[in-house]
Amino acid sequence: MWFLTELAERRIAQALDNGELDNLPGAGQPLPGEDFDPMVPEHQRMAWRVLKNSGYLPPELEMHKEAVDLALRLATADTEIDTDQLMRLEQLNVLLAQTGHRGLCVPDEYLAKISERLARRHP
Repeated sequence: MWFLTELAERRIAQALDNGELDNLPGAGQPLPGEDFDPMVPEHQRMAWRVLKNSGYLPPELEMHKEAVDLALRLATADTEIDTDQLMRLEQLNVLLAQTGHRGLCVPDEYLAKISERLARRHP
């Protein structure tokens, strides 16, 4: 493998000497930040990036992503809560538990908002 590393280094040095890497778009700018789901733990973000860049997410991550989207939608909706969405969120948590993964832990402030909306809908 050292041969490939040496070859790559030589080609990069040649390109620098020839000015081929001058004035590239974004030169001198910081690299773009990653837009990670805040629910992804820091130690899993590298694996998340690799999977995302390859266009593949394991089913449990797809379910987790859908659960996060549903929970945020339920907590921030201006209209009444859609009970179908609430049932889907519960179903996703059960499926995640069956695969050995933790269900979505909705923060207490969101749970309070959801409970309040359900209480208004069903007095």
